[in-house]
Amino acid sequence: MEREAANVLGVILAGGLSRRMGGGDKALATLAGRPVLAHVIDRLAPQVGRLAINANGDAGRWAAFGLPVIGDTMEGRPGPLAGLLAAMEWASVNMPYAEWVASAPCDSPFLPRDLVRRLRGAARAGQAAIAASAGRRHPVAGLFHMDLRPALAGFLADGGRRAGEWSEWIGARVVEFGAAPVDPFFNVNTPEELAAAEGLRVD
Repeated sequence: MEREAANVLGVILAGGLSRRMGGGDKALATLAGRPVLAHVIDRLAPQVGRLAINANGDAGRWAAFGLPVIGDTMEGRPGPLAGLLAAMEWASVNMPYAEWVASAPCDSPFLPRDLVRRLRGAARAGQAAIAASAGRRHPVAGLFHMDLRPALAGFLADGGRRAGEWSEWIGARVVEFGAAPVDPFFNVNTPEELAAAEGLRVD
């Protein structure tokens, strides 16, 4: 872990319903002999001071990973932004020295190993930064200053749900990552994408 990462809480957002995977937890699907979530943890954990999982329902199904599990504090599973807000609320109590929350989807097993460092370089100028690759923005892969917590709570209270709209509203900086030979934000959302991921290897 880099020294400046000590005040960053990392949160892996696993609160979705995995409809395209056929239900269940797509983060627990097996990729290269291990759960997809294990690959995400391997890549994100060294980049942050502490790491947690945002998930709803029985927290016991995540016990093998040995990480705090943070449930949404808003009812109805309103999406990944609710997980980000829950992580900020958790950090305010359990990691009061945290200045940033780095979020990542649970289904991106090839995340860049320099994701947080590069996002932080951009976020310093505007309190938030999100990743992009191959001409697409990935607003769930982002770094957000804790000072944004009241604004996020207000956005959600007003009915806001889309992470892309939130990132534009707060003026998040966009950091482009290379997509060759493999897009580091490749998502495992379907059985077909899981099969495709088996043939991909990223350093």
